[in-house]
Formats: sequence, C-alpha cells, structure tokens
Amino acid sequence: MMRKILKILLIIPVLYLIIIPVFLVSSANSRPCGGIVIDISDSSYYHFVTRKQLLNLAYGNSSRIAGELVKDVSVSAIENRINVLRELKKAEVYISIDGIVHIYVEQRNPVMRVMPGDGGDYFVDEDGFVVRRRNLYNPRLHIVEGNVNISSAMLNGVSVLDTSIKHSILKDIYYLVNYINDDKFWSALIDQIYVDGNDEIDLIPRTGNQVVHLGTAENYEGKLRNLEAFYDKVLPKVGWNKYSVINLEFKDQIVCKRRDNQK
Repeated sequence: MMRKILKILLIIPVLYLIIIPVFLVSSANSRPCGGIVIDISDSSYYHFVTRKQLLNLAYGNSSRIAGELVKDVSVSAIENRINVLRELKKAEVYISIDGIVHIYVEQRNPVMRVMPGDGGDYFVDEDGFVVRRRNLYNPRLHIVEGNVNISSAMLNGVSVLDTSIKHSILKDIYYLVNYINDDKFWSALIDQIYVDGNDEIDLIPRTGNQVVHLGTAENYEGKLRNLEAFYDKVLPKVGWNKYSVINLEFKDQIVCKRRDNQK
C-alpha cells in the first residue's frame, strides 16, 4: 500500500510538468495577439533600418496582426521577410506568453564606405559583407574610392574575405582599414583611401595638405610605422605643408615631393 502511495506521489509532479506546458501553449495560441514590440539593439549608433520598415515587413500582406489569434500569426514568415534586409546581421521573432510579437534585430557594424570609380555607394561591415547605401544616413567612416570592384557575388551576400573572392584589392583594403581603425593616431589622421588603376593605394590625411602614397598593400604596417616616425621627427621641423606627396612604396624609405612653391 505504501509503495502505491509513493508511486502516485511521484507520478503527480510528472503529470503536472507534462500537462501544464501543454495547457499554457494551448491557452496562449487561442488568445488574440496583443501587438508588436520592436527592439533594434544598436539604434543609438547606426540608423540603417527603422521601426517603420520593420513593421511594414512584419505585416507583409496582412491588414493587421494585433487582434489575430496567436496561432494564426506565422513567426517564421515574419522572420523571413525581415531577413531580406541586408543591413541586418541578425533578426529574431518570437511570441511571448502574453501574446505579444517581439522582433529583435541587430544591424551590421560598418567599418568603411566604398564608392567605386564606376559608380555605386556601399558599406562593408566588420565581417566583410557588402551592403548598398540606401538612405541619407552616413556614419563617420573612412571612405574608399577609385579602382575598387564590387562583384555580383559580394552583392549576393559573399564576404570579401571569402576564399571564393580572388584578386580583389578590397580584401587588402579591408585589413588596412581595420588596422587604421584600431589605432587612435591613424584613425584620427586618415580620412580617405584612394585606389589607382595599378591597385596602388593613396591615403588622404585630414590635416596637412598632402597625399601619402602607400604603394601596394604589402607590409602596410611597416610603412605606416615609418610614416609615424616621419610625422614625429621630420614634419614638425620642416612644416606640415612642405611636401605635396609622401611616398612610402620603397622598402625602408620615404621619398617626398616638394610643393612647387617650396624651396
């Protein structure tokens, strides 16, 4: 008799754990949806998407979501529509027990803006993914211009870092820009990056009216270390505007071109 009582006492919590979740899910599915809550995780930093955009995608062809039975609201369909936005790194949709649709999105973190010589305007994010610039919002980024090719594969979601992307100067530029961004001195000094027809790189500083010719991207760390020493020891003595071009392409050398009005 005691064994039967113990078995019953053990079975009751198990049944409770099985039945209650089923009851809660059934109850939640039969209640009307209470509305949509949108959380854009980094909206204070980037403004690539808006709540209005996300709401429009959430609704799709539906006239309403609030008031619909929870069981009739397709979370996967909403998530698929929102994931069309290339500006998003992540999008998650779920319905809480109170019947509210929650949309959480994380925007891509851009590291540079690319404006190819043959037209177009793009952002490249920290993972090397390319996104078209679609609105007037421009985060403060280093601008890359000139002979830079944005391929159809990149526009279709292949990272510039992918091994399938070959012979692209943009991969070298990506590493160069990240090196610049990670250094307070260079990040503050360098404004624009220009790629010429020979895939050689010019850096345009924010101060000092000159062009820094980096040459190829090979050994850019060493070239920039030499340039930093030049800025620290030479330019303060001769003047920041003495040279029109500072050439770093030769190994362990800095070759400067004087301005026409300088002696």
